[in-house]
Amino acid sequence: MSDGRRGMLLGVAAYAMWGLFPLYFPLLEPSGPVEILAQRLVWSLLTMLVVVAVLRRGRGVLALVRDRRSAGLLAVAACAISLNWGVYIGGVVTGHVVETALGYYINPLVTVGMGVLVLGERLRLGQWVAIALVVAAVAVLTVGYGRPPWIALVLAFSFATYGLLKKTVSAGAVESLTVETGVLFLPALAVLAVLGVTGQAQAGSQGFGHALLFTTTGLVTAVPLLCFGAATTRLSLSTIGLLQYLTPTIQFLIGVLVEGEAMPTSRWIGFALVWAALVVLSVEALRHQRGGAQRATTAPSRKSERVR
Repeated sequence: MSDGRRGMLLGVAAYAMWGLFPLYFPLLEPSGPVEILAQRLVWSLLTMLVVVAVLRRGRGVLALVRDRRSAGLLAVAACAISLNWGVYIGGVVTGHVVETALGYYINPLVTVGMGVLVLGERLRLGQWVAIALVVAAVAVLTVGYGRPPWIALVLAFSFATYGLLKKTVSAGAVESLTVETGVLFLPALAVLAVLGVTGQAQAGSQGFGHALLFTTTGLVTAVPLLCFGAATTRLSLSTIGLLQYLTPTIQFLIGVLVEGEAMPTSRWIGFALVWAALVVLSVEALRHQRGGAQRATTAPSRKSERVR
């Protein structure tokens, strides 16, 4: 199997697994979102420690911990991703799967907007058009829902913030996630202790199988991440950028076809505007990348002509 084909399979596997999460988290009920999140954080750290040991990444983790700037940024990133995970789990178990899908559809556009506000990047025409379409979509959905789509907005902005912080640190996925879950490990244990003492803990209340299922929360965090990391080294950024839409598409289909969530006309219009924005953004990104590649290939030839 070629390296490119292996990368494509790994990328599809990662995004497909993330897309199937709406079928996984309801299996952990009657535990509530807070308990599920705390359990996921605890088991994710334990799983990542095993991964670090197997892949021999211990030195990289220690280097991140010792770097105060990187450790501080990853601590903030940990808070952002825990907020993202908590809101996502809450959305899924309360019957708002379609709205969680919306959050990950608009995330790339929120990321573009944050690049302008935080990094001072300049938007190209296609990006302006895409953002305008998303703003219009949020307005339509606000009218349709009777409220702003808070779940989608929090998911989009928290994940965009997480991505920005991770880009600033520029650390390996395994090492950084280990540090992040390490930061949240003790708070998560404290939450589980409080739930246990107050009699609100539900993990394992449905028998041994239910308790055992919670141990897999670490695996469902680590396995897609490892597949994604392996895919990014084999695929172009444009391919990865297009594959990312697989996750919210699967979530959307689960919400509509499996969970039977309502899709009134206003919601279809809102999603249609978002999909149009993503098409514009993707086409613009591909053209920009091709233009950059052409400039890079023509520059050496021009330089050689001047030498002659």
